[in-house]
Amino acid sequence: MDFLRSINVAASGLKAQSGRMRIIAENIANADSTAPTANGTPYQRKIPTFRTSFDKELDAQVVQLGRIQRDSAPFNSKYEPGNPAADANGYVKTPNVNSLIEQMDLREAQRSYEANLGVIGATRRMLTRTLDILRA
Repeated sequence: MDFLRSINVAASGLKAQSGRMRIIAENIANADSTAPTANGTPYQRKIPTFRTSFDKELDAQVVQLGRIQRDSAPFNSKYEPGNPAADANGYVKTPNVNSLIEQMDLREAQRSYEANLGVIGATRRMLTRTLDILRA
């Protein structure tokens, strides 16, 4: 039973990190977008959160992707007077997404995903060895 519990807890981590990577990919994809109209609002960076919940069936705490929050950092602006989204002074609002931060967050999510895969692999190997011992 503990083998299945550890696999399911690690699987919840895989699902949460997968959702985190999806949100980071969306941020990166929209990093260079602009507002559709002058004085409009461009894409606003999304921040994934996590929450734990108790799974009664597993009798264990599992992690889940929580609410997706919007980053309250100010938008960037660049001078492009010919852009249709430019304001009266020629500045265009751009998303508050920093590609370097997104890449680092993506690397961290990838490492956490790999760690959860490692837990599943190790548990699977232990289960296989236990069955081998019982057969002997």
